[in-house]
Amino acid sequence: MITSARARFVRVSARKARLVLDQIRGKAVGEALATLEFTPRAAARLIEKVLRSAVANAEHNHQVRNLDDLRVVQAVADGGPSLKRVQPRAMGRAFFIKHRTSHLTIAVSDEVNGTRGGLTRPRHMRIRRLPATVSTAAPAPATAARAATARPARRPAATSRGKSRAKPKEKK
Repeated sequence: MITSARARFVRVSARKARLVLDQIRGKAVGEALATLEFTPRAAARLIEKVLRSAVANAEHNHQVRNLDDLRVVQAVADGGPSLKRVQPRAMGRAFFIKHRTSHLTIAVSDEVNGTRGGLTRPRHMRIRRLPATVSTAAPAPATAARAATARPARRPAATSRGKSRAKPKEKK
């Protein structure tokens, strides 16, 4: 059964949180907690709390007793709203500062593959594969004919001083 936990409006940027989430995605829960414990990033402490919450949700809501079977099947950091601040600078200028927030979502599952329950990619995000009949080895005949009638190469550019590379005329 897939169980998730979510922390919203966390004061860490989504980009920094994704670096940590990429390390634990697909791992067993015990291994993921050990990884987070020794990761020297501030986001690791916040993600560890969300992961422990997801494990507690699985234990309480779905009566999962063997916690060694749980794996992290989804770990996502979505961007949240930014807190906008103004930093005064010299000569009346103002620099704008964005304190970014994020929404952390972690899902754990005790299933073998962990892909059931709507966590597959949506249809518009799936990777489209080329049909087996399409070959990219040889160019099409029209492309070869077009390449033969292409424009000649450009003449060499001028030197750094702006003079052309043509030979100067001899004086008589």
